Amino acid sequence: MAELVYIGLGSNLEQPERQLKQAVAELKLLPDSQYVKDSGIYLSKPLVADGVPADQPDYYNAVVLLETELAPAELLDQLQAIENRQHRVREQHWGPRTIDLDILLYGQQQINNERLQIPHPGLCEREFVLYPLQRLNPEMTIPGHGKLKQIIKTCPENGMRYVGEIE
Repeated sequence: MAELVYIGLGSNLEQPERQLKQAVAELKLLPDSQYVKDSGIYLSKPLVADGVPADQPDYYNAVVLLETELAPAELLDQLQAIENRQHRVREQHWGPRTIDLDILLYGQQQINNERLQIPHPGLCEREFVLYPLQRLNPEMTIPGHGKLKQIIKTCPENGMRYVGEIE
């Protein structure tokens, strides 16, 4: 059975807008999946948290809505293959990257295992995810957290701005 899945995209290296567009083009080719729509591109400051390098470029972010028959682990494998093709290097946690693809939501499922956590951890505190999600589906409910409309009220935009469409 097909599930609606929200994928978060982020890039701040090597022409980030181009990286997002390339990743979206690849997401459109995923097996047993159909691209539904995307949020467009947002520009945001790097995450502020312990262990996050402060001296990195701003991020370009987007969220893509897919309908997929891939199981969550299979989808994760496909996303990591896209990251690898775009030369994603994991040298530093929360460090700069060419592309980051995260499964934010997989239907209404809640998954917590050694490889995958859905809803994505921190989703409800991150403006660069919440505002693009709101653009896609303002009426959504985030499993285990509640209505997006309520959650977003406690998350300031922190200077984030809409840049434009992906295509």
